[in-house]
Amino acid sequence: MTDTMSAATGDKIRCDACPVMCYIRPGAAGACDRYANHDGQLVRVDPHIILQQTVSQGGRVVPFQATGDWDGKIVHAPSTFVTAIGAGTTYPDYKPAPFIVSSEVDGVDMVTVVTEGIFSYCGVKVKIDTDRYLGPETATVRAEGEAVGHVTTSEYGSQMLSLGGVHHLTGGSKKEGRVTCDTLMELSNSKPVELAIDGGATVVVQAGQAPVVNGVTEQRMRVGCGSATIGMFAKQWHGKVDEVVVVDDHITGVLSEHQAGKLLDIADTGIKMKGRRSTPGRYFQVAEPGTGWGGTDIADPLSILGAFDRKVARPGLTMLMVSTTGEHAGYYVLDEALRPVETEMPAELKFSVERIQENCEPALCTVLFMAGAGGSLRAGVTDNPVRLTRSVKDALTRVTSGGAPVYVWPGGGITFMVDVTQMPAGAFGYVPTPALVAPIEFTLKLSDYATLGGHMDCVRPLASLTDSAETRPMFIPGRRA
Repeated sequence: MTDTMSAATGDKIRCDACPVMCYIRPGAAGACDRYANHDGQLVRVDPHIILQQTVSQGGRVVPFQATGDWDGKIVHAPSTFVTAIGAGTTYPDYKPAPFIVSSEVDGVDMVTVVTEGIFSYCGVKVKIDTDRYLGPETATVRAEGEAVGHVTTSEYGSQMLSLGGVHHLTGGSKKEGRVTCDTLMELSNSKPVELAIDGGATVVVQAGQAPVVNGVTEQRMRVGCGSATIGMFAKQWHGKVDEVVVVDDHITGVLSEHQAGKLLDIADTGIKMKGRRSTPGRYFQVAEPGTGWGGTDIADPLSILGAFDRKVARPGLTMLMVSTTGEHAGYYVLDEALRPVETEMPAELKFSVERIQENCEPALCTVLFMAGAGGSLRAGVTDNPVRLTRSVKDALTRVTSGGAPVYVWPGGGITFMVDVTQMPAGAFGYVPTPALVAPIEFTLKLSDYATLGGHMDCVRPLASLTDSAETRPMFIPGRRA
């Protein structure tokens, strides 16, 4: 049974774990599938997770903190860490956090406050390792036809999406809010979600897995831009080929013009490139973005070349054209009319293409859950919520999510991000308001907790969390309220 309050109405129980306030029949679960009526008692469907017990049962967890000597951090983790997964919430927000647990770490009395936060202000930041063009910046990202976010600025070898947020959860239609909530929960629980981008691609995203773009599973992210690739591999091409063009949507590199080529005394070839010339050997906008060579829209790399300069070029001149992942490559020899003719690639150049591929990291999707821990959640920790915020900013309080470390943004509030693959499975839930439910823990010295104005009368020792009371077997309801 949880600390969540309930009121009986006939054979039903009214749950106040969230604003929906479900009336739950015996044997049924609420609309969130998180609370259920079990023999007239309101119970949490998922068991409360204590990491030590998860390990003993063969569950997957990540280290809370590196072992060894003290590394200067103020907060050390106890050997048994109490997560907020399955702990319950503080709603309607006047209540203390469900678990405020004391323990001793290296002779210091510590306290960990755990709660499942109900986050209307939340979303995910998605990093997709691919050069493929997914869509223009600011383009709407859709799930099941509903707008759930947008494309944001790309990073080195990765496309970025920003999904969720309060405007999609509450500011649109009821369906938009529901689909956004479902999408965020699936992604946060490391499950695959298919997303469609206006004016762009369809992509299947799953944390820790390779993205699938337009039905094709990506294998690797690029080794670098075209210019960086020239710099990295110029020595390996020296003396084996006259010219190298590394095709890239952002910065296409040309070996003979590049400073690396000049320092290696590589002769001019008379090559002419389309696009906008930047510094020597670096070209912008050689083609439109797309899913072809180097993240461009081209299938024929020769389309980005102009006619060779007859005063410089010569028949028999050799040229390697390659993409930044090594996925696309071609070897050409100029004929008598100084036109490139594709020819079988020599083994030594095949090796260099394979070396580019080797230096590309595997393509993965990264999902960071991001949320703001607002006043109501903080009130479950202390009767003066701003003191908790100050304590976090002063590094007196460590914030975790399901035991995983988080990044707390500077500035006002407690706005945090966490890598969902570092959290135990099934850490996220939802309430149909709609909002996501995510675990959050605050760990600090017991003396500092008292100074915060913490709920000292609710502090309980770690040893009080017994198997029988705190790690309940999962209740599987047959129906909803």
